[in-house]
Amino acid sequence: QVQLVESGGGLVQSGGSLRLSCAFSGRTFSSYVMAWFRQPPGKERQFVARISGSGVTTYYAISVKGRFIISRDNAKNTVYLQMNSLQPEDTAVYYCAADSSRTYSDAPSGYDYWGQGTQVTVSS
Repeated sequence: QVQLVESGGGLVQSGGSLRLSCAFSGRTFSSYVMAWFRQPPGKERQFVARISGSGVTTYYAISVKGRFIISRDNAKNTVYLQMNSLQPEDTAVYYCAADSSRTYSDAPSGYDYWGQGTQVTVSS
């Protein structure tokens, strides 16, 4: 069974940076498309970014493009989200997700496995 464990969240001032990590276990990591989603307070879960199994192909939500970078290290079974120029509207619980079917979806329903989430709070 796949397990995902996020880390790296916290409180940061506007304009600051954070790097989230998601450790994957239980299956062959490189076979999975990985993604980050976020859920702001009182809102639905939103797509942030995804990355192919090889790490070659990435895709971002318009709201984070140019500020966030998704990457993966298949030797370490870990996916990362480098978040720069953070703004208060980036405040949310951030989740990593794994897709075994390679549907390359932007929707939460396209992902089979989820982590428990890590809180990111950006103060103004």
